[in-house]
Amino acid sequence: MALNPEVYIRRYIYPLFLATTREQLITRMTYGTIIYGLLTIFVKKAPYGRHAVNNKMSWGFEVPVKLAWLLQECPSFVIPVLLVKYTTSKVYDGITNQLLMGMFIMHYFQRSFIFPFLMKSKQPTPFFTFFCAFLTCSYNGILHGLYFTYHFKYNDEDWLLRPNFWLGFILFLFGMSTNIGADSALRNLRKGGGTGYKIPYGGWFERISCPNYFGEIVEMWGYALASLSPPAAAHAFFTTLFLSKRALEHHEWYLSKFEDYPKNRKAVIPFVL
Repeated sequence: MALNPEVYIRRYIYPLFLATTREQLITRMTYGTIIYGLLTIFVKKAPYGRHAVNNKMSWGFEVPVKLAWLLQECPSFVIPVLLVKYTTSKVYDGITNQLLMGMFIMHYFQRSFIFPFLMKSKQPTPFFTFFCAFLTCSYNGILHGLYFTYHFKYNDEDWLLRPNFWLGFILFLFGMSTNIGADSALRNLRKGGGTGYKIPYGGWFERISCPNYFGEIVEMWGYALASLSPPAAAHAFFTTLFLSKRALEHHEWYLSKFEDYPKNRKAVIPFVL
């Protein structure tokens, strides 16, 4: 029997959300994304990377960082790809659905199969942190994959002429470029085998401490604007809260570690936050 993920979603995911229809499931998962985003504001700082602590037993055993990144991010790529491959719906026939789903898949392909193998950090990831990220990406893969392959069909003749689609698409590409470029700049700080942290300079780093997070936030709002879909808007909201919290933690760490750290920099949103 062919592997059809939609069958397994009906069997195992619908009951978790007490849903009997696809619309119910998507609505409840969308609200779940918003609630999860709000809850992350109050979650204790996880011991990852520069924020690692000596005693990690309460967070579980350690997972090699590259393996952790690959495994935790890939469900948001694999699940939509499988839904696309085995979809029995006509919803995905339109080019708009394909482009929008492609934006989501492209982002997580880069985060799953390119970013981890370029990482310089060797600091392992605590299992609990890894497992939460894995569940989150699985959740996102199901929600966004279902929406664009089974649930909502865009009218190509109308949607591809809308300014919001093209503006959102441009914002998405700009955000992705900013995110990848900032990650590359941070890696270059460790050229020559260095392992210590340094103050990054140049580009968006002159304005904010975490342009990599800023880029991803812009990217997700571009995706939301292009699609005007509830799951994408909820995901952009979650991304903004989650990464802004992380950026503030990074910003405070920079200020405490480097006496000469530029005081005019914001954490993640230029001139604002």
